[in-house]
Amino acid sequence: MKKLAILISDAGTGTNLQAIIDAVKTKKLKAKIELVVSSSKDALGLKKAQENKILTMVVDKKNDLKKIFEDNQIDLIVLAGWKLIIPQSLISAFKNKILNLHPGLIPDKMEGVALNPDKTNGLWNRGKLTDIAIKNFLDKKATYAGSTVHFLSNEFDFGKILNRCFEKILPNDTLESLYKRLKKKENKIYVESLKHLCNK
Repeated sequence: MKKLAILISDAGTGTNLQAIIDAVKTKKLKAKIELVVSSSKDALGLKKAQENKILTMVVDKKNDLKKIFEDNQIDLIVLAGWKLIIPQSLISAFKNKILNLHPGLIPDKMEGVALNPDKTNGLWNRGKLTDIAIKNFLDKKATYAGSTVHFLSNEFDFGKILNRCFEKILPNDTLESLYKRLKKKENKIYVESLKHLCNK
């Protein structure tokens, strides 16, 4: 059974963490959440983890994440609102084992474009954090918003694609209304991506 470490911060709302906890509890996901690591003691996800008797840890830039993960025999690292930069040394040590959810449509190739369901060009939103990325979908009058689950790589906001989701943008959408719908799909594709990696 794969051992997961989920990395959170006070930036997220804890919904991806909760979706993964629920999938493990219902045995839809054949994995164990070994550790929830936060860069902030105020992260909402810490309470969710503690309520489910999952070991938690608050760290800063001085902590050696590589050693923590190796000591706990972690198989997959899942970023869920993590804010600190992941060092290249950790990406190399856990190649194709660090999952990230990006609020944009990452292409399969660096010079490529991911297409929306209506064949228009999807927005990558490279370098944009969640609120700014969702606003960018609206500002650019995109037909769809979307998010991508991918493996972290040495290329910023890029890596092997595991899953994507799309949400049709409605005429009266606000940042809040659009993200509320997209978030539900993000939770789903994160769990689906983990099931693909763990349920073999």
